[in-house]
Amino acid sequence: MTPLQTTPMRAATSNTRPRFTLPQLSCDAHFHVFEPGYNHVPDPLYTFPDGTLDQYLRLADWLGVERMVLVQPTFYGTDNSLLLDVLRKVGPHCRGVVRIEDSVSDAQLDRFHEAGVRAIRLDLFARASWPADELVAYIRAMALRAGRRGWHLQFYTPGAVVRTLLPFLTELEHPFVIDHMGYGMDLDGLLPLLAGGHCYLKLSAPYRLKTDVEPLARALVEARPDRLLWGSDWPHLPDGRRDTGELLNLLADWAPAPEDRHQILVEAPGRLFYEQ
Repeated sequence: MTPLQTTPMRAATSNTRPRFTLPQLSCDAHFHVFEPGYNHVPDPLYTFPDGTLDQYLRLADWLGVERMVLVQPTFYGTDNSLLLDVLRKVGPHCRGVVRIEDSVSDAQLDRFHEAGVRAIRLDLFARASWPADELVAYIRAMALRAGRRGWHLQFYTPGAVVRTLLPFLTELEHPFVIDHMGYGMDLDGLLPLLAGGHCYLKLSAPYRLKTDVEPLARALVEARPDRLLWGSDWPHLPDGRRDTGELLNLLADWAPAPEDRHQILVEAPGRLFYEQ
């Protein structure tokens, strides 16, 4: 497979400014960085992106984002070396979400926690062909390891897999986050998950969805603003030219009430990433 060709990153100051006042401690709950000198997977899905830590921090400062969550991308597989280096450089206002092998030791997970890791990312795209019972067993095993440290799970998953697992996920007694607005899930599937109190959903990467996003986002905010997070998905692979400020400003339309935006930008990420 020919990798997608990534485009150069736009300058931080070329992004649109927020048209609402970001509350103190606002959090970008989903970004990635890429730096030369780190090992990537043998056949990445895209060419090396133009998206360094320095570039991201300039963007966060431009937008007024004070806290941030670095999510391990598929590009680096389960080698979390860059993520750990970023957490050390940025400090406690940055948290991390790792990808791990099943065989990772408890001692390594404890070191991750000390560095600022607060979640395990489960790549269910890579496991989409697994039978449902094997997926359930895998999720239970990861939840057990995460739960010992007060972590949650993050699902990078096709919506079809979530639909298959709905009976299990609605009963799962462990906090979990579904990336990118459910990746094709509709309200009939998402609302029962959010009603249970253990599911969170990221209002991130609307450009990845093929449906009309605004009605979906508004309905989610109306139903459970306390179970939503906002993530930039920077650097918007493969298109680094996207305007992150415009993506942030979608919240002004999706969540026009300041108290709802406070839950999405501050309270929900605070519970998941900063209270452990």
